[in-house]
Amino acid sequence: MSAPYANIVSTGSYLPEIEVTNDDLRARFAGTAPEFVNKMEKASGILKRWQAPEGWAASDLALQAAQQALTRAGKAPTDLDLIILGTDSPDYITPATSVILQSKLGAINAGTFDVACACASFPTALSAAAGLMTSNPSLRTVLVAAVYQMRKLARDDDPFIFFYGDGAGAAILERSDSPGFIASAFAADGSYHRNWLIASGGTVEPATAESVQAGRTSVRMVERYPPEINDAGWPKLVRRLAENGGFALTDIDMIIFTQVRKPTIEIVMKDLGLPMEKTHTIMEHAGYTGSACIPMALDDAIRAGRIKPGQLVVLAGSGVGYNQAATALRMPVNERRLFG
Repeated sequence: MSAPYANIVSTGSYLPEIEVTNDDLRARFAGTAPEFVNKMEKASGILKRWQAPEGWAASDLALQAAQQALTRAGKAPTDLDLIILGTDSPDYITPATSVILQSKLGAINAGTFDVACACASFPTALSAAAGLMTSNPSLRTVLVAAVYQMRKLARDDDPFIFFYGDGAGAAILERSDSPGFIASAFAADGSYHRNWLIASGGTVEPATAESVQAGRTSVRMVERYPPEINDAGWPKLVRRLAENGGFALTDIDMIIFTQVRKPTIEIVMKDLGLPMEKTHTIMEHAGYTGSACIPMALDDAIRAGRIKPGQLVVLAGSGVGYNQAATALRMPVNERRLFG
């Protein structure tokens, strides 16, 4: 019998070992941006972030989270039929980082592709995986991973490095005859595509000695986003998702947002009429882990017992571009691999 749904059967995450506190950054930028860290700490709720060793690439971080998810699922890398990886801090412009992850895992039977929607990457990749699995019976086991290492693409003297924490998250999906994946919703506004970017190194402006010297091959904020872009955008996206999925906002048991600014999450939860007990945050101790923050927060909430079998979970993210994506999932009821 056909199995029309995709279910998450395990999750994994990885936070590297090198701790960088706000006090470390206060000392680092005392002579150039003395009040910046204090201001961003209050605005974001971020207290620290973690870094991988300098020799590590994004795929090395993703490998750790993927291996953990596979172990928890009781799967070998050779069981994977497909790997989808979300990131906007890839190992290379080309080839895809998912191909490198496939090689490092030894997932010799898996096809791969990347999703590059910044912080919207994981819900986008999850939606793509679910759609592909429900229409392709040959896709039985899929790894969806996301990784962030934007710190390595920033200038050392850029105080916005305050936000960038290294990290990775992953989920293993299997086909099932019960939900599973319920619905998705997407939005975008490309007029903001130059607000926060790496300006040089692509086809608009190939990298040159001059562009490197000027810092245009490093990530930088050119113009701030308006504060309301997420304050208003996230509630609109979640309401569209609820309409697409045929559920009420009050049916949501847990909702996880991009982990960049805790006050924004508080504003959005109030707008949606949901208590803060129905969300989960990790930015306080993990920093802003961009593309990886949603699966990392999902895994953390499961490990903390805040997400339980049968619950309706929403994942909503937005990232530079400007991309937005949200997914709704019903957690499996009898899945010991996920809930221990």
